[in-house]
Amino acid sequence: MADPRTYRPKPGEIPTQPGVYRFRDSHGRVIYVGKAVSLRQRLSSYFADLGSLHPRTRQMVTTAASVDWTVVSNEVEALQLEYAWIKEFDPRFNVKYRDDKSYPFLAVTMGEEYPRVQVMRGRKKPGTRYFGPYSHAWAIRETVDLLLRVFPIRSCSAGVFRRAEQTGRPCLLGYIEKCSAPCVGRVDADQHRALAEDFCAFMAGDTSTYVRRLENEMKQAAAELEFERAARLRDDIGALRKVLDRNAVVLGERTDADVFAMAADELEASVQVFHVRGGRVRGQRGWVTERVEELSDAELVDRLLLQVYGDAEQGDTDAIPREVIVPVLPEDVDDLEALLSSVRGSRVSIRVAQRGDKRALAQTVHRNAEQALALHKTRRAGDLTARSRALQELQEELGLPESPLRIECYDVSHTGGTEQVASMVVFEDGLPRKNQYRHFVVRGETGEGARDDTEAMYEVLTRRFRRYLVDAAGSPDETDGEGESGTDGADAARDERGRAKRFAYPPNLVVVDGGAPQVAAAQRALSDLGVVDVAIVGLAKRLEEVWLPGEEFPLVLPRTSEGLYLLQRVRDEAHRFAITHHRKRRAKRMTRSELEGIPGLGPGRQSTLLRAFGSVRNLRAATVEEVAAVPGIGPKVAQSVVAALGGAPEKDRAEAAAGTVPSSDHD
Repeated sequence: MADPRTYRPKPGEIPTQPGVYRFRDSHGRVIYVGKAVSLRQRLSSYFADLGSLHPRTRQMVTTAASVDWTVVSNEVEALQLEYAWIKEFDPRFNVKYRDDKSYPFLAVTMGEEYPRVQVMRGRKKPGTRYFGPYSHAWAIRETVDLLLRVFPIRSCSAGVFRRAEQTGRPCLLGYIEKCSAPCVGRVDADQHRALAEDFCAFMAGDTSTYVRRLENEMKQAAAELEFERAARLRDDIGALRKVLDRNAVVLGERTDADVFAMAADELEASVQVFHVRGGRVRGQRGWVTERVEELSDAELVDRLLLQVYGDAEQGDTDAIPREVIVPVLPEDVDDLEALLSSVRGSRVSIRVAQRGDKRALAQTVHRNAEQALALHKTRRAGDLTARSRALQELQEELGLPESPLRIECYDVSHTGGTEQVASMVVFEDGLPRKNQYRHFVVRGETGEGARDDTEAMYEVLTRRFRRYLVDAAGSPDETDGEGESGTDGADAARDERGRAKRFAYPPNLVVVDGGAPQVAAAQRALSDLGVVDVAIVGLAKRLEEVWLPGEEFPLVLPRTSEGLYLLQRVRDEAHRFAITHHRKRRAKRMTRSELEGIPGLGPGRQSTLLRAFGSVRNLRAATVEEVAAVPGIGPKVAQSVVAALGGAPEKDRAEAAAGTVPSSDHD
């Protein structure tokens, strides 16, 4: 625990201008980000007598080891920088609203040549229009199924689309007229994009335009005695109205608003929002957060709006509505309105609903927030207690000086010594931190893999903690080609400005999958590097025994121990992560094409040739002239391809010329 007086800046050093500040711990990790109208006034409040501080604030300033700040020109810039830093550093003492579940969105990939409608979850991608969120994926699929009658845009995967292009036959949706089949040229790219834009406009709330247009077309077809066409248009109108009926009209037809409500206690807060577009509720979403900061309801709303709208693209009128209804106005409401208006490109109003339909809808949203908070507490109560007990048990049973708030676990996976990989998973406060997972390709002394698991474990731990020592010393973040990489949304290495590097923070506890030999190898790796403040244990699968370095016999924890259960979860997650990566590498090796390794033939040209000829067998039967005729493949590369594939036997040439060579025989 640090004394704030040891890193307190002198009052004259702190500017009085607006800005954003960061508190860091002893490892340089950002643990809190805040903004202030006057940096001097705000930072001075953190260095008051510890007894007068709120318990959460006191914990933060005693965990920190330094503080720095950045001056900006106005409060709007401070809002933007604060959000950017919170998103970048993910500080542990900042309030973070987390989705209480993964909500699906209806997405249209407008960034593709032929836009595709589909269900999407997770992080939003640029160039894609999103509608929702919806409570269930099946609700999206039913909506799309109805709308494809009127807007027959593509909904197939890339693989299905390419296969239809090669065969010249559309999929089932193309035959039943729920897709305009751009894959086989029924419509061109511009016509298909126009359909996709109409689909997006309808989903964005411009519904009456299309209903009236279809009604006029239906009447005209009936007047011209085209009764079959009139009947199809009648069914299309029925499909549109069925979609509209599912979304009840709650406000005026031209109302675009997000209605927020919050239910909170001293420890947690639950937020719900109804997305109203065109007067209809288009989606619902919820978040929960632990109140790790001493914030008022107004400040919680301020953080909420920054998080919800912080990633909106410039001019995205779907993401940011004209009106935002909140339970209480944030303190800097004018600055927030200015920020959101600049992103939307038109005026955005933030207000509290006082009366009428909007007030009634806000009360409905509030009831949803109360129910969500009650449900969350019911589910989480046991989990919080169990995690605290597990960390305390591990501290006591393993004789650690403090609770292992950061645990790293390592596992090695291979098949008969080939395709050796290892995984590193991270648990903080008893929960997985997937953005810090890493995997390693085991090289060994010869570069072809380690001799056994203990040598692999020694190599992986050495590489991981060598990088930690380099980062801790402030050396440049070198890329040594040793095969470390991150997945599951892993952070990029951070730079010399203080942003976290790949292996910047040490764990309190290292867990290895295995018994005494693996533990000994891990201990030897840390000892060789001079790392002495990290505890090591091994968890053997057969009897779930806990092995400590240098001990002749294992530590046997009770089967009902929460500490043992946490170690099992960490070990199983490391095993899952390792074997998943190993399977990917093995599958890639097993399906490796004969085209790899041919001079001048990279992945792009390989794909071009396979699309042109259908398979390696067909390509093998081709002549140099036929290969060179493919766009992007010159005579020199064509000669290399034909030579590497052994030329074209006369039989295969004849079959290829006759069109009888099977095109599904991929090597």
